[in-house]
Amino acid sequence: MRILVTGAAGFIGSHLCEKLASLHHEVFGIDNFNKYYDVKLKELNASDLENVGVKIYRLDLNDDLKSVFETPFDYIYHLAAQPGISSDTSLNDYVTNNIFATQNLLESVLTYNSDLKLFVNISTSSVYGSVATVDEEVTPKPISFYGTTKLAAEQLVLGLERTNKLKACSIRLYSVYGPRERPEKLYTKLIDNLHNNQPFPLFEGSVKHERSFTFVGDIVDGLASIIGNESVVNGEIINLGTDVVNTTQEGISIVEEILNKKLVIDHQPARKGDQQKTSAVINKAVKLLNYKPKSTLKDGLQKQVDWYFEKFVK
Repeated sequence: MRILVTGAAGFIGSHLCEKLASLHHEVFGIDNFNKYYDVKLKELNASDLENVGVKIYRLDLNDDLKSVFETPFDYIYHLAAQPGISSDTSLNDYVTNNIFATQNLLESVLTYNSDLKLFVNISTSSVYGSVATVDEEVTPKPISFYGTTKLAAEQLVLGLERTNKLKACSIRLYSVYGPRERPEKLYTKLIDNLHNNQPFPLFEGSVKHERSFTFVGDIVDGLASIIGNESVVNGEIINLGTDVVNTTQEGISIVEEILNKKLVIDHQPARKGDQQKTSAVINKAVKLLNYKPKSTLKDGLQKQVDWYFEKFVK
């Protein structure tokens, strides 16, 4: 199959590209290599992808995408987005990169790639709001710019499916971690601060937050299993995560154990828009995709520590 992945040089996108390439698909990626975090990290990911034969288009999804669709694709996985809930990111950035970019991609698909087998939109548990412990039938109640604009993007995609213009589904991911995780995310920052004996900024109350911390390898296995199942998932919203819940403190303790160091905490005020609890209800993913997340938090964090030392510790 010929497959396009947006956000290909990012955390989850790069792992998905590698997974699809390992399954002998012809994989292409788009990434704009923006400066939300150090571009050098995306360059490292892109280099790994090029080594396994993935072609990367260095384009913004708001650009003219005609050149990308010179040969049509069988599947598109749309992961590119303005991530996170940073107060430094404006509403305009979220709207531009999550809503306008998605719409431009969709218009390009309808114009140049109308025989697409399936458009896979990657959404987030943040659409559910402060407590994400529900199934896909519950009305979303996002509390952040990120969750709100990702929900809007999801509806742009599914609106085309409802009007029979596009075959599509939307996958809501839960607290993904692992090698290549963004530097401002919990575990990469935690590992880096512990290794370098730096105080770790921790938002008030966050040690008690409960999360379905899901290893990236389990996520990409689930995403790859969509191929060939388009008739089953078309029009569906599907939660993808682990049904095992850990507190942030449990995750911190595991990393402290792996590195044999004790964390020094820099206490920060509570962060607006933070989810209090996530617990992935994955019955639909199990039924439709035979999805079986298998990585424990300790095993996944060991792999993330190993990646960090391989890439950044000389």
